[in-house]
Amino acid sequence: MFRLEGIMPPMLTPFDEREEIDEEALRSEVRYLLEVGVHGLVVCGSTGEGYSMTPAEVGRVTEIVRDEAGKDVPLITGVIANSANVAIALGLAAKASGADGLMVTPVHYVFKPTDEGNIDYYRRIADAVGLPIVIYNVIPWNTISVELAVRLVDEVEAIRGVKQSGGDIHGLADMIKALGHRIPIMSALDDVLLASFILGARGAIAAICTIAPELCLDLWEAAKDGDLKRGVELHERLLPIWRAVGKGDMPARAKEALRMLGRKAGRARSPLIPIGEEARREIEAALKEAGLL
Repeated sequence: MFRLEGIMPPMLTPFDEREEIDEEALRSEVRYLLEVGVHGLVVCGSTGEGYSMTPAEVGRVTEIVRDEAGKDVPLITGVIANSANVAIALGLAAKASGADGLMVTPVHYVFKPTDEGNIDYYRRIADAVGLPIVIYNVIPWNTISVELAVRLVDEVEAIRGVKQSGGDIHGLADMIKALGHRIPIMSALDDVLLASFILGARGAIAAICTIAPELCLDLWEAAKDGDLKRGVELHERLLPIWRAVGKGDMPARAKEALRMLGRKAGRARSPLIPIGEEARREIEAALKEAGLL
């Protein structure tokens, strides 16, 4: 059931006070997102703190979400690793637990592979796991250039999409122009989703879609209908939320936003800690400005 289109929230992973997976809270969040009408689910990405998880945990989160969502909902699991061996272990755990595809970052430690090294990395994962792969283009010092992305699509058959992140609308525009006619390019530019859709992004996998899925779904429909007036109105409601949440401790801030909205997301894993009162006030004001509180 691999499909890459529309609003596909990268889910937060609820952790309890021991920083263990809170299964019931995770199931509740799946039900909420599906009830509002999202087009698919993404787990264990950056928003979901996948970088902090073992293969067993990635498999368990995938299994819980697949069980709650059913087999007809597209489900993509994040793979955030620093070696092909670890990435393969994560990918195999996700596959065994029901993932339809993988969303794989380039490696992110201080060393930067050559283009050939990045191609080898994705090829090894594709060959070992055998699932469709979405390139999660988010690592500042190991960015997948447009030229490299074209090579990856040419040389690794499993590459079936790109999630373009990093806050760069120019990079998104270039990626859509080069590859948008061949594979879906999804936007992770939370503050410019409207512009992303107008440029030709096939949807969004962005944290703002997890916090305010109804607004993002309305924005997607407005863009498809060419209703720019409505689109700008929705953009202006979403923007303050992202300005309040989209900071260095984003998962912790996003979890506080969900708590304010009556959704259980628990705490973030160390070294992220519960946010302070000033940040809470900022998030509360943004949610009120957006009309969600």
